[in-house]
Amino acid sequence: MAITREEVLHVAKLARLELTDDEVERLTLELGAILEAVGKVAELDLEGVPPTSHPLSLANAWRDDEPHESLGLDEVFANAPQRESDLFRVPPTT
Repeated sequence: MAITREEVLHVAKLARLELTDDEVERLTLELGAILEAVGKVAELDLEGVPPTSHPLSLANAWRDDEPHESLGLDEVFANAPQRESDLFRVPPTT
């Protein structure tokens, strides 16, 4: 399964990534190779194989839910691109 340059640019836009022309070309090739490898699963005979979400059994390791100190506002907003009063300022979605 191939991926087009336009599809790579569309995904980059959704992820809010700015890519150079060289990066777009490289990612087009790399993502195409990944999609081709994943597409090989469709060629497998999976008759009788039960659907699974994970190949190994998992056990949840939850910690006890106990109250603790909250972060201060300066810590919360330390890595925010934009802040407006006590709110995160985000660009509108299109």
